[in-house]
Amino acid sequence: MKIKLSPGHEILSNKDESVPLFNSKMLDVFSRVSWYVPLIIFLPVIAYFSYISFTTYNFSIGKFLGLFFGGLFLWTLVEYLFHRFIFHYYPKNAFGRKLHFLMHGVHHAYPNDSMRLVMPPAMSIPLATSFYFIWLLVFGDLVAPIFAGFILGYLTYDMMHYATHHAKFIKGNWFVNIKNHHMKHHYQDPDHGFGVSSNFWDKIFRTEIK
Repeated sequence: MKIKLSPGHEILSNKDESVPLFNSKMLDVFSRVSWYVPLIIFLPVIAYFSYISFTTYNFSIGKFLGLFFGGLFLWTLVEYLFHRFIFHYYPKNAFGRKLHFLMHGVHHAYPNDSMRLVMPPAMSIPLATSFYFIWLLVFGDLVAPIFAGFILGYLTYDMMHYATHHAKFIKGNWFVNIKNHHMKHHYQDPDHGFGVSSNFWDKIFRTEIK
């Protein structure tokens, strides 16, 4: 099955298959990850930064929750911006197109590949570390609860992304709406509908699927 979409976003297969991305088997291993791996890596991170929010920074519960949910909300904006301007940037040179395919194009070509639906640790850990230091510069001593909420937002994104492609047992209307939004992004209009865990920013920036 091949549906013509925008450049670099042709559907090649709807099967749950995982094609090799590198000639090296060792490198290729790092491009695949099971859905639960981000939970193992990042739930302890959330717990740690939540813990030091109270023990090191002595935040009240109210202040912690306000900053925590602020970090969660901050993630939704980062998710939208990354998906729209980085994952859906179409380079014109050959190297750029290869890099784009490795980062995101492969997901549009093989949207049901269950091993490439959450971010591999080789990408997620460096990105999380980079964002920690960015938010440390921006928010200073407020960073711990904000970063904990930010990472929870990332985990929600990863789990929702996997669920929209493979969790057929979830029947709630809220989930069906999110799933339909993301499926239209894949099969109808990949240049709109960039929110995965929410379509909030698509509404704000008017990039909803027509």
